[in-house]
Amino acid sequence: MIKKWVLKAIVQKTISFLPGSHRINFLFQKHITKGVQLSEYYFEDRLIHARKHLANFDQYSERKLETTLELGTGWYPVVPITLFLRGAEQINTVDISGLTDKEKVLTTIDWFLKYHEQGKLAEYLNPAAERLAVLKKIKKNPSNYTFQEMLDALNIQYTIMDIRKIEIDQGSIDLVHSNNTFEHVYPEVLKGILEKFKTLVHPQGIQSHFIDMSDHFAHFDHSINIYNFLKYSDKTWDRIDNSVQPQNRWRLSEYEELYDSLGISITAVDARPGDMQLLNTIQLDDKYHSFDKKDLAISHAYMVS
Repeated sequence: MIKKWVLKAIVQKTISFLPGSHRINFLFQKHITKGVQLSEYYFEDRLIHARKHLANFDQYSERKLETTLELGTGWYPVVPITLFLRGAEQINTVDISGLTDKEKVLTTIDWFLKYHEQGKLAEYLNPAAERLAVLKKIKKNPSNYTFQEMLDALNIQYTIMDIRKIEIDQGSIDLVHSNNTFEHVYPEVLKGILEKFKTLVHPQGIQSHFIDMSDHFAHFDHSINIYNFLKYSDKTWDRIDNSVQPQNRWRLSEYEELYDSLGISITAVDARPGDMQLLNTIQLDDKYHSFDKKDLAISHAYMVS
């Protein structure tokens, strides 16, 4: 019997060749894999990331948080709205595809207000009262707002483009951040993105990126573990991988080497060690034999620079 992750890989590979592939992939995940609803788990996961980025900013920068830049908006702008509630004045979020819309922003706002009413939002941030009032106003009369007007009210500039080409003043961004995005970017593209970030971040600002280095197919199919994709050669993985949700399979040391090659000083790394026992169940491809096992086992990390 074909494993679920293989079927998903085949479908996404096929979708990747079609016009409007990202939209088709959204419908596939919405109706078939059920992977794009804004669940409580996903909402809290993004709140945790936002809290960590803000904690990193507060620890390593003496600036007031005013301008931010996010790589990879995704479907639900949880982190940008968190930054709005924190008091940011200009919140830039950029994606290669237009995945979010008015309905999804409203869904996100509903979750924020629900958590505030339940007293749970305070676990993640202390929102400014006047900013909460904006969310309540939007929710009360959503028909009064177009999608763009809603974003404007939230200080969010949503751009769909290759972020390497974005025109923002050099040294003007206080906080550059991303969540579960770097692992979906191929190395040469990521190099260009980091080169761009290096010019945009303020000398006293920071970059804070969360990277998920696990096999994302394992999130969907629990018959495989998070290191499953390390058994394949590059040639075989190229046949499995797809352009709508690519996985570069990079390990932490490779990201660190890229930062070093670009002259970006790493301020802090907060890494999860992963599960060595699970890793040892995988027959690694030859390319990974030169890696330290501890490096291969690391599953997630925040990188601050």
